[in-house]
Amino acid sequence: MAITAQDVNKLRQMTGAGMMDCKKALSEANGDMEAAVDILRKQGQKIASKRADNATSEGIVLTQVNAEGTTGKVIALACETEPVSKVEDFKNLAKAVLDAAVSTNAGTKEELLAAPQADGRSLNDHITDLMGKIGEKIDVVSYETVTADQVVAYNHSNGKLGVLVGLKNVNGADVQEVGKDVAMQIAAMKPIAVDKDGVDAATIAREIEIGKEQARAEGKPEEMLEKIAQGKLNKFYKDSTLLNQEFVKDPSMTIAKLLDSKTKGLTVSEFKRVQIG
Repeated sequence: MAITAQDVNKLRQMTGAGMMDCKKALSEANGDMEAAVDILRKQGQKIASKRADNATSEGIVLTQVNAEGTTGKVIALACETEPVSKVEDFKNLAKAVLDAAVSTNAGTKEELLAAPQADGRSLNDHITDLMGKIGEKIDVVSYETVTADQVVAYNHSNGKLGVLVGLKNVNGADVQEVGKDVAMQIAAMKPIAVDKDGVDAATIAREIEIGKEQARAEGKPEEMLEKIAQGKLNKFYKDSTLLNQEFVKDPSMTIAKLLDSKTKGLTVSEFKRVQIG
């Protein structure tokens, strides 16, 4: 049967697929609109399967904090190439992922991907369908939530890095400015934990062993290695745990002292740093 321009346009509106892909699908389906939709979705599934092992080093990171300022969400939607990350359809999909995260408060990435959208398709189906249209792997590579007395978000200007920081013992103070400073510190300095108590045992053991080997290579006596390694471990805590880091804007104080100077007892309960690339 003849495929009209109106048919092609209707299918484009339904699926977001390109004009030629819609025309081809309609021809293959003999004009059956529902069958053509299925053909296009299968095309997305084929691309998803074919490109499953491809690296996704480009994309968008988005954050949002609720009106009460007590819960924040950060998502990272990744693709293979920078041009795709700048396509409007990709940007809209990233926004849809964040909206779904906020509206459903999904506990896991799997729950988020299963979330139904306005047209009845799951979020995962939306992603697969856009893969069919664009021809690249697209994946939600990070989904994190922070809940605290006060949550502050920071998005880096390149759109590929986002931070959520949860503050506790706020005591009614306005902590947006200091929270933003701490979030930017996390973005720049990449701490691995809030404090030394948050560093896992395997990392501590590795740092101690590295410290011993360095001291041994410098010819230090064997009986001194443990003490030297402990000293190096303390330096590691200072460099790599948030509250012990020197504040980038004022190295005369640590992040712990910065927060306490804002309001007594103010500290960080948790943070999430998400980056693409």
